[in-house]
Amino acid sequence: MTTLETAMMQPVWAVVGATPRREKFGYKIFKRLADCGKTVYPIHSTAKAIDGICCYRQLEELPEVPQVVNLVVGPEAGKCVVETCTRIGVRIVWLQPGADTPEVVRLAQQLGIQVICDCVLIQFPAS
Repeated sequence: MTTLETAMMQPVWAVVGATPRREKFGYKIFKRLADCGKTVYPIHSTAKAIDGICCYRQLEELPEVPQVVNLVVGPEAGKCVVETCTRIGVRIVWLQPGADTPEVVRLAQQLGIQVICDCVLIQFPAS
């Protein structure tokens, strides 16, 4: 089984860069995963909730460790998130286009994290 297939089967996700702004990819990805039946924890620095789901400011605040962390953020934030993933025990990061810079990919791989560079919206089609 590929890392992509393994990730897609996981029930608990976090979306770093989730947003209540419906026109943004951070919202669309959060919503698609939730619509697919995933438990999705939105990570946003200031939003209190997205579609009634409590937002968290950082991964360390989550009530459980997600199996997959999806990044919809720039490279500097992405490197910090990858380091946090290592500390809390996340083994798979999914980098959206734009978050999948060579330095973020390289850091994740150096830290032993499995990396997916793809778009959730393509791999999880709307139903």
